Amino acid sequence: MQATIKADRGLFSYPKYWPHCLGTAPFLPMSKEEMDTLGWDSCDVILVTGDAYVDHPSFGMAVIGRVLEAHGFRVGIISQPDWTSKDAFMTLGKPNLYFGVTAGNMDSMINRYTADKKLRHDDAYTAGNVGGKRPDRAVTVYAQRCREAFKGTPVIAGGIEASLRRIAHYDYWSEKVRRSVLFDSKADMLFFGNAERPLVEVTHRLAAGETIDEMRDIRGTAIIVKEALPEWQGVDSTSLDRPGKIEPISSPYQMEPECDSQDKDNANSEAPEAAPVVIQPPDRRKPWENVYVKLPAYETVKDNKVLYAHTSRILHQETNPGCARALMQRHGDRHIWINPPAMPLETEEMDAVFDLPYQRVPHPVYGDATIPAYDMIKFSINIMRGCYGGCTFCSITEHEGRIIQSRSEDSIIREIEEIRDTVPGFTGVISDLGGPTANMYRLRCKSPKAEATCRRPSCVYPSICAHMDTDHKPTIDLYRRARELPGVKKVLIASGVRYDLAVEDPEYVKELALHHVGGYLKIAPEHTEDGPLSKMMKPGMGSYYHFKELFDKYSQEAGKKQYLIPYFIASHPGTTDDDMLNLAIWLKENKFKLDQVQNFYPSPMATATTMYHTEVNSLRKVTKDSEDVPSAKGEIHRRLHKAMLRYHDPKNFAQIREALKRMGREDLIGRGAQHLVPPETADEKRQKAVKGRNGERGLTKHTGLPPNFQRKGRGKNNTAGASSENRGGNKTENRNGGKSGGQNRGQNTPSSQRRGKPTAKR
Repeated sequence: MQATIKADRGLFSYPKYWPHCLGTAPFLPMSKEEMDTLGWDSCDVILVTGDAYVDHPSFGMAVIGRVLEAHGFRVGIISQPDWTSKDAFMTLGKPNLYFGVTAGNMDSMINRYTADKKLRHDDAYTAGNVGGKRPDRAVTVYAQRCREAFKGTPVIAGGIEASLRRIAHYDYWSEKVRRSVLFDSKADMLFFGNAERPLVEVTHRLAAGETIDEMRDIRGTAIIVKEALPEWQGVDSTSLDRPGKIEPISSPYQMEPECDSQDKDNANSEAPEAAPVVIQPPDRRKPWENVYVKLPAYETVKDNKVLYAHTSRILHQETNPGCARALMQRHGDRHIWINPPAMPLETEEMDAVFDLPYQRVPHPVYGDATIPAYDMIKFSINIMRGCYGGCTFCSITEHEGRIIQSRSEDSIIREIEEIRDTVPGFTGVISDLGGPTANMYRLRCKSPKAEATCRRPSCVYPSICAHMDTDHKPTIDLYRRARELPGVKKVLIASGVRYDLAVEDPEYVKELALHHVGGYLKIAPEHTEDGPLSKMMKPGMGSYYHFKELFDKYSQEAGKKQYLIPYFIASHPGTTDDDMLNLAIWLKENKFKLDQVQNFYPSPMATATTMYHTEVNSLRKVTKDSEDVPSAKGEIHRRLHKAMLRYHDPKNFAQIREALKRMGREDLIGRGAQHLVPPETADEKRQKAVKGRNGERGLTKHTGLPPNFQRKGRGKNNTAGASSENRGGNKTENRNGGKSGGQNRGQNTPSSQRRGKPTAKR
């Protein structure tokens, strides 16, 4: 199959910037002393990251740094700097070319707060698992400090946080639509996606003397402009949201629920035999080339939910690098200009990136301190990138793209051998061979034309596209070769298995069950009810039951007791109380008692986040009459949905009982096998009576005073009134409306985000 989505220039085809003087650094330097040891007088590029520096291909800054090093650039790293002043950003001196800024492997807000907006006290990407080592909205803060440190030095933002905030976006934590992060951070350019291609091109062009102002149309970048780029034609987004067929293409915005694949391998798609042959001029432009889509302005979408949903829908149609157009959105008197995505890496380029000289351990500066994120992946192998599942709550497609980029089998085997021979603590167990999904390795569209022009958000929903390759033989061959290596005792699969794909090849399920499961295999049905599943773009439970049947069969044949561990999401848009109740009943009937459960987390740019914010179904054409999407909002409602997943936890009994009474389902309260929760105990009744005698919580101006409240006779020291002063003497207003303990412990963060402990994340 000849790929049609291919870059004009290879990733490693550029001449080295410093071809003779530089070797390979043991670790990219984090101090002047390390630079002196390497013989460097300065750095060409300085990368600022919110993560601890781990020289491993699973950590973004290590990959970016090593790729630039392979091109002959001197790269330094400033890891988790003190952001309260510019001093820490001057540690390595002024970079010759630019600062590269990222929040790290995770969005800083998701890293810091749970789905319930409670404060996390740990950070898996920090030495010692210590929280608070990076600021909220780290890209914005870091970029501004870099500007203060060395005025005039270009600043380029990248990584997951910048990538998902490249356009006007709903921000769950402030509950409003925010501007593109380029405007808030004042960075000169933004890279989105994995970004090796734009990174290398921009760096070489800056080294050759060009300025960022001269680099306007590089794929995978976003910039701020005053007007559209010259020689580009604009089209209004409201004229493009029209469904249609993919082949033949008369408009790049045609789509329907499934690719038109009936004639993919026969002559029906060809011209009749007597039709004349038309030879097109070689320079004929495709309909999406040098064309940009004019999106509704930030000032419009921040207040108009229908147009916000429309904008999100157009954005998600423009993710295929083969046919995507540029996007332009006005913010005030300027515009954010988003170029089409970068072309995916070829297998040879993926191999070259992963074959770079990573030390595969944390930088020595951390000593013996543990970095949980590293401990989790130090014996795992990333075999591919991208995901075409299109799950609406997930941002992988928006960041990595839906085209699968796979490494060669030889490259993966070399990495396993390197782990076996060099990584301390290896016991013979490879903890994972996977990626965003365990079983999409080398599974790409069988039609190059469809792959280059398709705008479907998912290749597997509502059913698997007939163009999609579902042959798992390359994955099976890889598994077999890996476990035959000397010194390798076991190869586990820890990445999530896409079970609707797996059942298309039972041999893969057999291989998995016989050799690669350590007792438990995690899969993600996410829900049991059609309402939320349709808004998630996830398959129905039929695929789950089919996979379970095969998995149980092959496990039994192998004489193994192995179990599926399903993951479910509570409070997802489209989920009603009845849906959650039905899921809870299913869990009990199937004897599942979940320990780790997850509330829907509205991450920036995800389609599900759009539905959460607008309550409009943006999976279909958006109009003022679009389908309404119910969403659980507010702490009490979201907590109820989460409690349903843990129906067996006594802490949740009272809340579930009250909900069942409201829903007219008292029949589920009792002690029988058919009941969901037990009835109220005598002790619970006594506690409720005591609570009633003690009265309700007093109201303050922060929690809502009665309309007829009068301030008569209340001095400022009378705490029975509406005073915002604390008895402990701290004059800071307690914005949570609760007790402050004499001090404002979270004065630098919004009050709604100063709470608790993280939920498990996947």
